[in-house]
Order: sequence, then C-alpha cells, then structure tokens
Amino acid sequence: MLFLEYPKCLTCKKAKNFLESKGADYEDRHIVENNPTAEELKQWHEMSGLDIKKFFNTSGMLYKSMNLKDKLPQMSLEEKYRLLATDGMLVKRPILINGDKVLTGFKEAEWAEVI
Repeated sequence: MLFLEYPKCLTCKKAKNFLESKGADYEDRHIVENNPTAEELKQWHEMSGLDIKKFFNTSGMLYKSMNLKDKLPQMSLEEKYRLLATDGMLVKRPILINGDKVLTGFKEAEWAEVI
C-alpha cells in the first residue's frame, strides 16, 4: 500500500494511526516533499472512479487563493493533472492506494474495506 500524507495534517495523522492500529504494511510518502506526478495522478484518478475534483484540496488556502473553484470547470483533465502535480498542497490528502483501490481523504469505514 502507498500512503500519501502531509505530516502536519490532523486528518492524515488520524489515518496513519488507523493504519498502524490495524497493523497495515504501507509505504509512507510526504505529499509536499514528493508530490505526485501528473502521470501518477492520472493513473490513480482512472483507477479510483472518482470525480477529479475529489483529488483537489478544496478547503486549502492555495486552492482558494488561486480561485480554482472558478477556473477548474474550464480546464481539461490533462490540465488538471498537470496543475495538481505542481504543488502537493493542492492535492486532497491523505491518499491511500492499495492494488487497484484508491481513496482520497479519510473515512474509517471506507479505509477498513480497502486495507
């Protein structure tokens, strides 16, 4: 499993504690220091079946300061992948990838089904 997190994020801390409490074996990746590439984001998005907006940190300061709420509807999917790949603070976190399952954000019941 791959676990992408921002260590200062409280939700990420909860998710990490959950994984550790379940004895899950995972690779930990700092989402800002090692931001996902556009190719990774495209692959995860396609595997997830989620709307691309679920990969954006819509409550983040960077998202708001860039007025992405208004800009995203006019952008192509490829442009959105490239934008997400520019800064880990734009990406919804945590992200969990286990095989062909991809989850964004932390909902304990969803994560319990995937690990």
